[in-house]
Amino acid sequence: MASRTTHPVLGTRALNRATLARQLLLSRAEMSAGDAVAHLLGLQAQNVKPPYFQLNARLAGFRPAELAGLMESREVVRMVTMRSTIHTHTAHDALTLRPLVQPARDREVSYFRKGLTGVDLDRLAQRARAFVESEPRTMGEIREELLRDWPDADPQSLSVAARCRLPLVQVTPRGVWGRSGQVRLTTVEHWLGRPAGAAQPLDEVVLRYLAAFGPASVKDMQTWAGLTRLREAFERLRPDLLVFQDENGVELFDLPDAPRPDAGTPAPPRFLPEFDNLLLSHADRTRVVAPEIKGRTWTGNQAHCTLLVDGFLAGLWKLDGRTVTVELFGPVPKTAKEEIVAEAELMVRAMAEGKPEGKAQARDGSGGAGGASVRFAPINP
Repeated sequence: MASRTTHPVLGTRALNRATLARQLLLSRAEMSAGDAVAHLLGLQAQNVKPPYFQLNARLAGFRPAELAGLMESREVVRMVTMRSTIHTHTAHDALTLRPLVQPARDREVSYFRKGLTGVDLDRLAQRARAFVESEPRTMGEIREELLRDWPDADPQSLSVAARCRLPLVQVTPRGVWGRSGQVRLTTVEHWLGRPAGAAQPLDEVVLRYLAAFGPASVKDMQTWAGLTRLREAFERLRPDLLVFQDENGVELFDLPDAPRPDAGTPAPPRFLPEFDNLLLSHADRTRVVAPEIKGRTWTGNQAHCTLLVDGFLAGLWKLDGRTVTVELFGPVPKTAKEEIVAEAELMVRAMAEGKPEGKAQARDGSGGAGGASVRFAPINP
């Protein structure tokens, strides 16, 4: 194994630009929504709207109806995968990524073992599967059904066990833009009408992760996947990968033909929703989040929508009707403010889905009538 000191060093800005390029955030890609969901290995979908805003920030000409159509045709689904969080995946990835991360879901059940005393987990999975495949059910209904067999068990622990042991998807209309629906669940196999295959080969997923999030360390991918002990896969692939190191000497692996733009490449402002995987998929997030503003994207358990300026986290935003309120963490050049306003205009127009279009205007107060407006809140350093 080569000494780390021999590897080329990638500075923070170089890592930033490379990651933004993989994430389709340096320039909007001419790519279909389905292809983007596959390339990005899924979209964080803890809430209903974020996947739509994630694609709006990344794809040229995106409209919510495109992803909504994929949801309704069952070409993409919402389910728990990486990090025990809900993701929007292509049907193929839903069937093959969930088996890959299943060991982590099994470990999660073990944390609730005190509430599952006397519960046969295999039987629980069989009972829950039969129940949700007869018709989609709410989690409350699943819990009540399981309590019939195990009345002394902890209700929350039964829910966790069912969610972890079974690959449950949220059925439509939940997740469809412009529609509402209670969370109702069935198995991914039942929803898609075909059995789950074997897990995607780990080496293949490593390469896909690097294509979407690289250059990256072993710990970075472990953070993204919620898995451990991935070093062996990276070592198998080492002869076919490029190896760099960051400014702290951490090894970073990458695909030879992946884009690594110059550190000075312009990065336009981008409005990202809460839970965007760009901010969640590396152990070291300084490639996007400066250390001095670490933790600013959360208040308690509430995640905020984030704004990138020059490729880095620079503020938060809210959308209320057609008014975008921006809270910057520090001063930005006048030209950057103008670009923020223009980007806000594009976002509001694209996400309005048939509502009257209007020119965005920067304001010091609340947005006015007659179209989109941007309100810059006082800087909160």
